[in-house]
Amino acid sequence: MAVIGSIIKGLIHARDAVVSDPDPYEAQEKVLKGLLEKAKNTAFGKHYEFEKILQSDDVQTTFAEKVPFFDYNKINEEWWSKMHDGQENVTWPGKPPYFARSSGTTGKSSKRIPVSDDMVEAIRQTGIKQVGTLSNYDLPSDFFEKEIMMLGSSTNLDEKEDHAEGEISGISASNIPVWFRNFYKPGVEIAEIDDWDERVLEIAKEAPNWDIGAITGIPSWTELMIKKILEYHDLKNIHEIWPNLHVYSTGGVAFEPYEKTFEKLLARPVTVIDTYLASEGFLAFQSRPETLAMKLVLDNGIYFEFVPFKPEYISEDGSIKENTPVVQLKDVKEEEEYVLIISTVSGAWRYLIGDTIKFTDVARHEIKITGRTKFFLNVVGSQLSVNKMNDAVKELEKKFNLTIPEFTVAAVKKDGEFIHKWYLGVEGKADEKELAEALDESLQEANKNYAVARSKALKGVEVVTVDPKIFVEWSGANKKKGGQVKMEKVMNEEKFAKWEKFVEEQNPGH
Repeated sequence: MAVIGSIIKGLIHARDAVVSDPDPYEAQEKVLKGLLEKAKNTAFGKHYEFEKILQSDDVQTTFAEKVPFFDYNKINEEWWSKMHDGQENVTWPGKPPYFARSSGTTGKSSKRIPVSDDMVEAIRQTGIKQVGTLSNYDLPSDFFEKEIMMLGSSTNLDEKEDHAEGEISGISASNIPVWFRNFYKPGVEIAEIDDWDERVLEIAKEAPNWDIGAITGIPSWTELMIKKILEYHDLKNIHEIWPNLHVYSTGGVAFEPYEKTFEKLLARPVTVIDTYLASEGFLAFQSRPETLAMKLVLDNGIYFEFVPFKPEYISEDGSIKENTPVVQLKDVKEEEEYVLIISTVSGAWRYLIGDTIKFTDVARHEIKITGRTKFFLNVVGSQLSVNKMNDAVKELEKKFNLTIPEFTVAAVKKDGEFIHKWYLGVEGKADEKELAEALDESLQEANKNYAVARSKALKGVEVVTVDPKIFVEWSGANKKKGGQVKMEKVMNEEKFAKWEKFVEEQNPGH
């Protein structure tokens, strides 16, 4: 038995035994008051009179009444852009040492989201919390001596006059403590390589020299990394080179669509642990093996609010309409979808992060990400969210014995009538008309609004099957490969036309 691993495991168990969760509602009120107190003398805090809000008998309700919702475009135009011009004390004290660049899933231009020293520390503390919950999993003692492959974006940050810029995974990795660097792979030198393909090639070359126990990364890019390693060393599965791989930690993307693909790359099942690390902060993580849901981090620099995810509250561009009601943590209900709103120690205020979630367990404050506000397909009243689409695609996988790790869909006009046109990234062969019929039937059974739309204005469903690699190349052509980049599941007509042209160029005559 690995002695050091046993000691580490024992320490984690001991820590877990003495550390108890705070009262969630008191914790959230304390976080909000702390945010307001620290930012009350910033330009934002003075403008929205944080001092007066703090004097209120009900700080949370008053905060919601006095401060409007912000999406990235609104807060950047009105406030964060001032930081880019060199101003300090704008929405958070001082100047941020980092800006997290996020192309997200909505376009080629990068967002620049401030990351304060307080946020870097909050992310570190939440990481420690997550490590503490490993005691809930049945992992061998020697797992705690193994190395961790952190497949994020490049740690070679762009140094500006008074700050550095990069993706949040690169910023986090560049702040890894010295004691952890012996465990961290691919290591500083390889992690600094900007080009994704070059970085993954170097990882493949070095793979035999590492004893990896856990991998963290977005599923689509992790899959490509593993495939590259298998190809480079002519292997059948990743356990041939990393026999002690026990854990895969995903983040920000539902793992279910990639489950079948991953099974083919492994010799045996691994423990999948989901995390929710966004450019705006480390929001939640899976804390126990009985569920794939994630526990919100309620006492560490992020204040949460929730807007019911209903068509009457959401604009076509995914933003929240004025005078939309907000729900506090104490009033949320299980299995209802909400738009997530956050205020943070980086100076994001009532900020629409763009994700939709549902509570799977209100008592434990566990959530699942169900989609993106901009991935809500509601042309002609179909009201389809990404989780409904994911479920339908999983049914296709089972029914036709296929692997479908990627898809995108748009409402387009054909002969003057709206249809839903799907592109499925399929491993294997299937009849496109049969897929379309099965997909349509599944969605009608699962969604009453969709069924009504299909009986009226939504005149049909079409499916085109393509090689899943095309989705990767699309990301490379429009944004970049690797890191935090996620494929958009729903496109507007303009973007979809570009997508179709790209597919035709990649696959002429399809």
